[in-house]
Amino acid sequence: MKVYLFSILSAIAAIVLGYSVPWVITPLVIGLTYAIAALGVSVMMRAGQVSFGHAMYACISAYAVAFIARAYPETDAITLIISGVAASFVASVFIGLFIVRYRGIFFGMLNLALSMVLFALLGKLYNLTGGTDGLRVIRPTIIGVALEREQFEFALLCLTVVISLFLAWWVQRYFRSGSGEALSAIKTNETRLEYLGFSAYLVMWKGYLFSAVIVGFSGALLAIIQGLVTPEIGQWLRSGEFVFIAILGGAGHAAGAFLGAAGFESIKLASSAYFPGLWQFALGLTLIIVIFLVPSGFVGQIMKRKKP
Repeated sequence: MKVYLFSILSAIAAIVLGYSVPWVITPLVIGLTYAIAALGVSVMMRAGQVSFGHAMYACISAYAVAFIARAYPETDAITLIISGVAASFVASVFIGLFIVRYRGIFFGMLNLALSMVLFALLGKLYNLTGGTDGLRVIRPTIIGVALEREQFEFALLCLTVVISLFLAWWVQRYFRSGSGEALSAIKTNETRLEYLGFSAYLVMWKGYLFSAVIVGFSGALLAIIQGLVTPEIGQWLRSGEFVFIAILGGAGHAAGAFLGAAGFESIKLASSAYFPGLWQFALGLTLIIVIFLVPSGFVGQIMKRKKP
């Protein structure tokens, strides 16, 4: 109950901050998209699998938004988001069929390899994708209402906050469901899971699809707030940032992704301001400290303190 109250209060605080200080809206929305993507990555971490290529699903979603927006300029933002997520889902259905057969480093590297192939193709197919210049996304309507830039950004912030709350609730409910517990069992004892009558392959496949859908929301929202879609959205470095955030926050609770994103952005901004040439060093050092001292992340430490 306290977690839900804290989440709602944080959401209200983000909206009030965006309304009071308009220039922070874009950083807030982008930060939330990173948190949403890390939330998707944390789903697979529950099974003990770390993907270094999940940014490809954000990229697929973002380009789907760009293509539809260019072909049908009057398409509403809600429709664009749903379309982008649907594109990520369809892609993950086919990719997941063979990816989920693998575990450990093979799972992570195969995802990475596919994301690199996608990144290379997007850069080469200039006539279709705009190459490294990318594709512009015309500002869409929101629920059928055309807004000026400031009003549009604030409305998109409110929409992103609502989507973030919904996804956090959805993921946490999944973690507590039978499917979520079965996914966690893959990490602890996959053989015993099979003896109990579950198909580890099917459990992994469903978890993979769910993970890709969550990341798809991130890509669609990012495309709309930036107004530009480039191959860098699917770059392997972006996937690494998602993993960084997921580890920093912890995969024990859905709130971990958002705590990790807040920590990631805070460290990045502070180190960029005070140590402009060493901000990567600061991020790396932070990750090392977290892995050694708080391996379960921020949320894991909080949950430990709650226990009597």
